[in-house]
Formats: sequence, structure tokens, C-alpha cells
Amino acid sequence: MTANAIRNPGEVTALEHQRQVLMHRAGKIVPVVLLFMLSMVVIAPVVWTISTSLRKGTESFTVPPRWLPTDMAVENYEEVFRKVPFGRQIINSTLITWGTVIGQLFSASLAGYAFARLEFRGRDALFWIVLATMMIPIQAVVIPVFIFLRNLGLVDTLWSLILPAVPTAFGTFLLRQYFLTVPIELEESGLIDGANQWQLFYRIYLPLVKPGMAVLAVLSFNFHWNEFFRPLIFLIDNDNFPITLGIFQLQGYMMTGAIAVVLAGVVMSLVPVIIIYLFGQRYLIEGIMRGAIKG
Repeated sequence: MTANAIRNPGEVTALEHQRQVLMHRAGKIVPVVLLFMLSMVVIAPVVWTISTSLRKGTESFTVPPRWLPTDMAVENYEEVFRKVPFGRQIINSTLITWGTVIGQLFSASLAGYAFARLEFRGRDALFWIVLATMMIPIQAVVIPVFIFLRNLGLVDTLWSLILPAVPTAFGTFLLRQYFLTVPIELEESGLIDGANQWQLFYRIYLPLVKPGMAVLAVLSFNFHWNEFFRPLIFLIDNDNFPITLGIFQLQGYMMTGAIAVVLAGVVMSLVPVIIIYLFGQRYLIEGIMRGAIKG
């Protein structure tokens, strides 16, 4: 047996400890590196959009491409307001989106509470019918909805986008799951104190499902702020267009519009979504984590 084959037990313990420390550090570094790489994949298109929106028309398609513009063309943002009534379209998008969000929170909270806590005949069957509507694409029902809105005289108004979107199967399902997580003992104590169903809903259940309502509000805002299909079908007057149709107008006939001007409109349309996400991030994460733990 050689001398190298015999090791001091203390030396072996030190080497094993060193190996465990290296493995522990690697276990912390590797996820950070992977998350950084994934974040770059997400952030890179946004940075490229902002950079291109500040380029002159001659620099938009330079080869090789440059991440930073040589000359800052801030006038691209001014050109957006000259080509389309972008200020009016921002107001339209705000009214449509917030009207839809508030309506969905109201209807989904009431429907979710009814399906979760009230006992009535056919409740489960009706709930499954509501869920089944999530599998029907909007393209399959857009014609009957258009005819219905035309008969009501709502076509080419902002109400044609708000009212049909207020009933939400996804929001009903989401808030129902949150209502089910509330302990039944709270309801029993409220009944003992003489509370009626409305008081139970408004004073006990609703404050406890605020994280779920925040999740629904953020997701609904993001979807309806960027919605394109229904405004394209239901709206005719340029003064009623949201920003999604405004950006489409910036592209011009046969996509001949300046790409830098189009992306300037895209950048401005991203600002409200980012602001809503930053303000609602804490509630969004809390709602998702609470739903995951309870689930």
C-alpha cells in the first residue's frame, strides 16, 4: 500500500466539506444564471422596440443592426399624434378597459360567491355550462353578437366592447375557487350575529378574496387593453377606435408606414400596462401563491 493511498480522516472530511460547499454555491448560481438568460430573452424585444422607435427611417433596417440609434429621432412620437388621433384613442382604450375590468369584477364576484356558497337547484350543472363557454372561440359567436348589438343600436359605440365582455367564465371560475378557500366557520359566526347573505358577501367574503380579484383585474386589463379582433368588427368611426386599431392605422396601406413611427405607438401603448403591473405585482403574486398553496 502506497503512502498516497492512505489519507488522514481529517483531510477526507475537509475535502468532503469543500465539495459540499462548492455544490451548494453552484446550486445557487446556476438558477440565477438561467433566470438571467431567460429574462434577457424577454427584455431584448422590448429594448429593441424602444431603440427602433427612436431611430430615423434610414436606420431602421441597417445591416448589421445596431442596438442604439446614432441620432435620436424623438419626432417619431410626435408623428404618431399627427397621423392618427392617438390621444383620443388612448382615452377610448382607457374607458373600454376599465369599464370591462370593473364590470367583470362585479359580475364574477357575485357569480363566484353564488356558485361557491349558495345552495340552489341545478347549481353544479349550471356551473359546468358556464365553464363550457370557455371552450367556444370568439370567432364562432361574433356574428350573432354583432346582430344582437346592432338590434340594440350599440354597434360603433364603446358599449359594444364593454357589455359583452362583462360576463366572464374565467373570472367566475377563478373567484369561485377563492371563495371556497374561506373557512365556513366565518360564515357561521356571521349568521349567529344576524348577518344576511349580502352582509356575509360584502363584509366577510369579499375582503378575503381581494388577492383573487387583483389577479383577475390585472389579467383582464392586459387582455382588453391589447384586444384587436372585437374592436375591428364592432367599431366603424375613427373617433371610437382604441389604440390597437390606431397602431394598425400607423402601418399604412400595404404596410408602407414607417416602422419607427409604428413602434413609437407601440411603446406608448405599453406604458399603462407596465404601470398597472408594477402597482398590482404584489397582489398578483400574493393571489397566485395563495391559490397554489390552497390548491
